[in-house]
Amino acid sequence: MALFAPQPASSAASKSGPVAAPSAREPTAPADARVSAPKPAVIISQKTDVDVVQSLVMDRVDAQLASRLSPDALAKEIEQLVDAIITERKFPVDAPERDAIVRNLLADVVGFGPLEPLLADESISDILVDGAKRVYVERFGKLEPTEVIFRDDAHVLSVATRIVTLAGRRLDESAPLVDARLPDGSRVNVIIPPLAIDGPTISIRKFTKRAVTLATMVEQGNISQAMATLLNIAVKSRLNILVSGGTGSGKTTLLNALSQMIDPNERIVTIEDAAELQLQQERVVRLETRTANLEGRGAITIRDLFRNALRMRPDRIIVGEIRGSESMDMLQAMNSGHDGSLGTIHASGPREALTRLENLLDMSGINLPMRAARAQIATALDMIVQVSRMADGKRRVTSIMEVLGMEEDIFVTQELFAFKYAQDTREGRVRGTFTSRRAQPHFMPKAENFGLGADLMRTMNGA
Repeated sequence: MALFAPQPASSAASKSGPVAAPSAREPTAPADARVSAPKPAVIISQKTDVDVVQSLVMDRVDAQLASRLSPDALAKEIEQLVDAIITERKFPVDAPERDAIVRNLLADVVGFGPLEPLLADESISDILVDGAKRVYVERFGKLEPTEVIFRDDAHVLSVATRIVTLAGRRLDESAPLVDARLPDGSRVNVIIPPLAIDGPTISIRKFTKRAVTLATMVEQGNISQAMATLLNIAVKSRLNILVSGGTGSGKTTLLNALSQMIDPNERIVTIEDAAELQLQQERVVRLETRTANLEGRGAITIRDLFRNALRMRPDRIIVGEIRGSESMDMLQAMNSGHDGSLGTIHASGPREALTRLENLLDMSGINLPMRAARAQIATALDMIVQVSRMADGKRRVTSIMEVLGMEEDIFVTQELFAFKYAQDTREGRVRGTFTSRRAQPHFMPKAENFGLGADLMRTMNGA
């Protein structure tokens, strides 16, 4: 199915060459059209004549046929059509504007249109399209508007359709909400009317190509050296660790950094809704969920994958995000010998993470008394690491807390490190220090079993 409406067969444009619309029996476009996408489009001046030229060209282009042409052949066809329309309508478009029109049209046909320059900008971490004229990006933790615009809502929908089609998903009134992943690993959410009242909306969390380590996070001020050393020892001592934080706080980034401390000889199974983890080890099996088809069948959930992972002889299981009934399976696995597991959870603090985990157990379908549910959590989980995005846009590890057990019906915890805010926050910066509670870690015996007890003691005493 063409992404752009073809001209009627009787029109001159339909006879002008490969760019013109083919018959309805043309095969569908290949899924790897994104690979041959042209260089990023540039933002051109918003002039009426320029807009009209682009609209007229797009009315005559069939994306299915165009995507099968080589980049050079497609560029030639687009150039000829643009020149023909400019001459025919006598538009006062100069050479730079004409070249910009061609580049933008190429991006629309085989790329992601106005989003191309944003996807190419490595300083951008998130792209948010809230409408044809409202496109925002996040840079260095701060949200800012851009000059990028779409022609109209139909243009946004066209780009959104190309994105989800490339990921093997479908976007229409029967499936108006789609989560997908781009070939480069970027995570995409698209929601369209009738669910999105003001028009199609696109949210892209870009995949970072740069592997972030604990050392990198120390350099950036996200964490102190003592905290990084503690976490290094905790992972190597096979603690079950939960990374807690809000949306966009850096949970996955920290999880990636922690995973690099795992012995390369261990077999690791990762389970995610959308694959984002960048493990450096060789013995890694990556599993990803699948949504239901149009008939509502064929869905594979995190819980399904987790149960299957237990049959794959994993040394470690890493869950991208715990947010449902799989919480029970994960806790049972932690309690039955699968130690060293890692995962993330949405929560505003370590204590809130425990409460959320308790609430998620209710979704497992197993009716557990409150005390029994908390006992499952207390015996399975060793540590919660809280990460937060602060007012200045910077992500920081704000707490490292051990889960020690229970006293009656209450969780017993011990905070080892915390970020202490300073009152002086001038120049829009959050100021503070990473402080140690000078407590003896409860996991000291585990660290000693791995020959890391002395290192752990030095870390706590010298912090």
